[in-house]
Amino acid sequence: MLTTQTKINQNKFTNQIKMNATLFSSFFLWLLLMVLPEKVVAQSDFTIQNVTFESQNVSLTGSILIPKKIFAAVVIVHGSDPVKREMKFAKRLAKEGIAVLTYDKRGVGESEGVYVGPSVGTNNIDTTNLNLLSHDANAAVNTFRTYLKDKKTPIGLVGFSQAGWIIPIAASKNPQIEFMVLFSCPTITTLEQLRFQFYTNGNTNFWENHTESDAREHIKNDPDRYQFVPTDPKISLNTLSIPGLWLFGEKDIQIPVKMCIEQLNTLKVQGKPFEYTLFSSLGHNTASSNNTAPFDISIQWIKQKTLSNNSNN
Repeated sequence: MLTTQTKINQNKFTNQIKMNATLFSSFFLWLLLMVLPEKVVAQSDFTIQNVTFESQNVSLTGSILIPKKIFAAVVIVHGSDPVKREMKFAKRLAKEGIAVLTYDKRGVGESEGVYVGPSVGTNNIDTTNLNLLSHDANAAVNTFRTYLKDKKTPIGLVGFSQAGWIIPIAASKNPQIEFMVLFSCPTITTLEQLRFQFYTNGNTNFWENHTESDAREHIKNDPDRYQFVPTDPKISLNTLSIPGLWLFGEKDIQIPVKMCIEQLNTLKVQGKPFEYTLFSSLGHNTASSNNTAPFDISIQWIKQKTLSNNSNN
């Protein structure tokens, strides 16, 4: 026979189960309301499918976004951080009619291999690692081509920061790459960039208290904290004839923007089809800022280059 206290405990237990079930139902309904609209909108504009491909004996995993109407396709090349596929940025591109392949950086997320970078105490801009990452980008391009129904769809590379060294290497080795867009990407050597970055030391007010000549003096003369053979992107850029667009923030404290622009101007004088845009209010965030101007300009530029190229063929 159950005692009065046992019955009370059972009633409490039953009420608790009902309460938990109600809470779970409410949470599940809220989750559906939050998630479903995004999926419906996304699938009405473009499809998303997972993809796995091989690069240098390592399996990399990502996503392919295919809009209903495509005028160009891009592979996204990462910056230096250990980041997964850039889905937010990829969706912005897909909504504009650009097919996208974005993948988890090697050693990150679902991709195999080893991530090399400052967050794990290693230097990730030595020549070996940059060349390895360029192989990954090219493997993504080669894989992406097989997923595009129209084999004439132009494929380019879009990247951030560290991609400024990776994209030129990849493009110089892969004739399938027809254009490149580089957000806050260096055109100077890796050692020069590091000297500048160590000098600014993350100080967001750096340019309020320092001059361009100060920065150049330190870039030229400061001792190197890492010892490795520098990568000079101009070597690969000199071999390219594809159009390129660089988007810079004048307040950047990761790369010396004016030096980078000087390098581009030298290449432009030599006849290279390179362009750049400078945003006075931005820093190293031309791709992620609330200011959509860099993104909007890049879309219009891709349309201009790819559509004019198609009309000439």
